[in-house]
Amino acid sequence: MITIPYLTALTTYFSYGLLFAFGQFRDFFRKIFDWWQSSDLQGYAPICLGLEDFYIRRLYLRIQDCFGRPIASAPDAWFDVVERFSNDNNKTLKRTTKISRCLNLGSYNYLGFAAADEYCTPRAIESLKRFSPSTCSARVDGGTTTLHEELEECVADFVGKPAALVFGMGYVTNSAILPVLVGKGGLIISDSLNHNSIVNGARGSGATIRVFQHNMPSHLEKVLREQIAEGQPRTHRPWKKIIVVVEGIYSMEGELCKLPEIVAICKKYKAYAYLDEAHSIGAVGKSGRGVCELLGVDTADIDIMMGTFTKSFGSCGGYIAGSKELIKYLKYTCPAHLYATSISPPAAQQIISAIKVLLGEDGTSRGAQKLARIRENSNFFRSELQKMGFEVLGDNDSPVMPIMLYNPAKIPAFSRECLKQNVAVVTVAFPATPLLLARARICISASHTKEDLLKALEVISRVGDLVGIKYFPAEPMKEQREEGPIKVE
Repeated sequence: MITIPYLTALTTYFSYGLLFAFGQFRDFFRKIFDWWQSSDLQGYAPICLGLEDFYIRRLYLRIQDCFGRPIASAPDAWFDVVERFSNDNNKTLKRTTKISRCLNLGSYNYLGFAAADEYCTPRAIESLKRFSPSTCSARVDGGTTTLHEELEECVADFVGKPAALVFGMGYVTNSAILPVLVGKGGLIISDSLNHNSIVNGARGSGATIRVFQHNMPSHLEKVLREQIAEGQPRTHRPWKKIIVVVEGIYSMEGELCKLPEIVAICKKYKAYAYLDEAHSIGAVGKSGRGVCELLGVDTADIDIMMGTFTKSFGSCGGYIAGSKELIKYLKYTCPAHLYATSISPPAAQQIISAIKVLLGEDGTSRGAQKLARIRENSNFFRSELQKMGFEVLGDNDSPVMPIMLYNPAKIPAFSRECLKQNVAVVTVAFPATPLLLARARICISASHTKEDLLKALEVISRVGDLVGIKYFPAEPMKEQREEGPIKVE
């Protein structure tokens, strides 16, 4: 739970209120001036109407240059950001031929596999020559290659489950799987800060949805107990199925799931545990096997394990791992498997090769070194940010570090000032976060050197002072702390 300082909350509300009031004022006068102009709708209702359209026009467009910045290189520790300009007050942005070489603090390239790799890249190129870029077919038609079967065996073995099923898109893995697993008469209990793919999957399932307070096992138990006692709405019959859905590392908070306690509650009340490891698989744990390995949870206690290949493995797609019966059922019923084009063969080979590097099957210790480096980089960077006085969310070992900004004016200010000093950061605001809780999300990589991190800290500290987002007093310098009182004779 984030506790917002009273003054910060007040000024943030005031800023949004001011933007809203001026936006409504401008809309009012636009209606007056447009009254005499002919409409281009020709009898159709406006396709974009409502509060979302107002938010985009009057708030988002003012700062849209901070989002969707095109890059012109691989998302390595440093990458090329294409410069853009606008001649209409940010309504449209046009690319230029200029590029800026920037330190990358925004990509999910946790282990550095997104750039050229001495083991992975040659094998991905060879698979491209052998299989082509796409299968041009669904898995049940002509879209299953030997690489797909090898990948599923590799993933199942890596996460410690009997079987796995892979998909071409990480978002779809959640949004398409949940409606297959549970439907009307079932109950989904979801963490209040779960990813949008989980939210949409739960809504599309037709099941009853209940939410528990973020990462609070005690509240989860209370919700479970109440729902089991009450049963289904109106009929009060027992639930057909109960699934508890949590994430390994929460992508906007950087927090580790309290998995041991949640698993114990699920077992106590006979509810299925669904674990989304999009940001944790490959990034945490001694051998990169995710939060189960990090927190000492037996994977046999997790009924459905989900993850993506877009973060730690430098590829695309997602997977579901579970019992052989579950995976067999999904192969017969899941629309993402039956109708969607299968994952690209070179992307599948990239994942297989990355897993082999992590396990040391490439004949080197590079995988262990990457895992040690991402852990050291993450903990060092988080510690230094906190010492500077920033409000940083998340837990140790997590490579995701949100820095709280709060005020809407500080979102573009922080992003633009960092970019001017060749540091590329991602800022996140409503609707991806609650209205008051805008933040900059830092993602650390094993490919970052100590010099990279020190440069980033120097720039972020300087911009933090300029923008005014150091909400806590900074720690004294080490040399100053070691100095004792001066004795005067």
